[in-house]
Amino acid sequence: MTQLTPETDLVAVRPEADVSSGRLTRGAISWSLFEGARDPYVILIIIYVFMPYVGSVMVGWPKSNPTAGQEVISQWSQYSGWLTMATAPFLGASIDQLGRRKGWLGLAVGLMIPLMFALWWAKPDGSGLPVAAVMLMTSLVAILFSYTEVIHNSLLVRAAGMGAAHKASSLALALGNGFSLVLFVFLAWGFMLPGHTDWSWVPKTPLFGLSQAAHEPERLVGPMTAVLLLIGTIPIMLFTPDAPRSGVAVARAFTEGARSLWRMLTTVGKYRDAAIFLVARSFYVDGMTAVLVFFGIYATGVMHWGGLEMLIIGIILTVLAVLGGLLARFFDGILGPRRAVQMEILMSLVGIIALLGMAPDRIFFVHYDVAAHAPMWNGPFFRTLPEWIFILIGFSNATFITAHYASSRTLLTRLTPADQTGAFFGAYAVSGTATSWLAPFMVNLGTHLFKSQQGGFAMITVLLAVGFVGLLFLRNGNREFGT
Repeated sequence: MTQLTPETDLVAVRPEADVSSGRLTRGAISWSLFEGARDPYVILIIIYVFMPYVGSVMVGWPKSNPTAGQEVISQWSQYSGWLTMATAPFLGASIDQLGRRKGWLGLAVGLMIPLMFALWWAKPDGSGLPVAAVMLMTSLVAILFSYTEVIHNSLLVRAAGMGAAHKASSLALALGNGFSLVLFVFLAWGFMLPGHTDWSWVPKTPLFGLSQAAHEPERLVGPMTAVLLLIGTIPIMLFTPDAPRSGVAVARAFTEGARSLWRMLTTVGKYRDAAIFLVARSFYVDGMTAVLVFFGIYATGVMHWGGLEMLIIGIILTVLAVLGGLLARFFDGILGPRRAVQMEILMSLVGIIALLGMAPDRIFFVHYDVAAHAPMWNGPFFRTLPEWIFILIGFSNATFITAHYASSRTLLTRLTPADQTGAFFGAYAVSGTATSWLAPFMVNLGTHLFKSQQGGFAMITVLLAVGFVGLLFLRNGNREFGT
């Protein structure tokens, strides 16, 4: 349940790009290292560790109020989604006119790192950073993160050439998961498990004297991800080839970019199936992303899990989510990409409904007497059957959501003419940001109206249902091209 950047390898490939070499050069590996060092921010800060801490501890301090926390987080996510929608597509359309890109990338990263590092001062009682400041900082990082995606993606073919672009993209995803897993394991071993178990290989007390009561392990992920991003930025700045100077003024570049964006959208509108797909995708991809973004805060509130449990589930799902990417090719081959995407959406819908029926004393909406059943094991976490089933549902969601990113990309190639690939992949990236505010709005609305986390999470099903129905109107996209 880790992929929040499905468009990482979607760039318009120029005909003059290198097609002869499939070898990963130093510049290509540096390109992958940057994404690998950047993505743990999403996995640790947004999904599993820091934002669940903010929502379940900081909001409503000293009393835990995860429902209010989910409402606050979804509200601020909506704000950042608006700004991303209004700006990121124009940056993407203008990137060729801007010429050199690594300076812009360095600027965005230079703004992100101090904001990420400063999350260490987000103390539970708000005496370091109040909730509003924390949310403002994470919202700014989210916007800057989207800018780095646009700039970084535009360098892929220059870094790896057409022959190795897919390898660099796959390596980047693997490194993002790998670095996240290393940080998860180190945090669990050195800071979360001490004091909760007598396992001989675990320190007796948290390293460096960190206080679990002050939630310092959760706050530490800010500096850790900031330092990792700094280290990962150095190789791309040194070794990855940059675009040549364009000689175009910045204002003119964005003006031309706006015109290019309009031409791209009008071109897409002439192809019925592709246009329907991109509109449908703008709904279901936002819903899929919302499942990822709000899973952590939902789990902490509904299952009453703390930082240790979220670290462990982060480790489990980070490893298992890789299966989704592997299964996507199998689903596409057996079902065809259109039916594969529909199946993946349907299974995600089932997963959300299943999560709504879970609680520490409830399994699929049916009461479960925990006291009447022996623990599943004698470890320090996940001792009950409802917890195990909740994790299995999370695994299912991780698998099908990850698979849908790959299947959607394949489906687009079945619906577009070969000579319009650049325009359609550009529109594909735009469709991923055009409604990025909608899911947070829906979650915020549902949480506010129903005064429960379940009410907010249930609203995601509307987006998935709209996307699923939209795909029913496609004429093509089955197992064979054009069928």
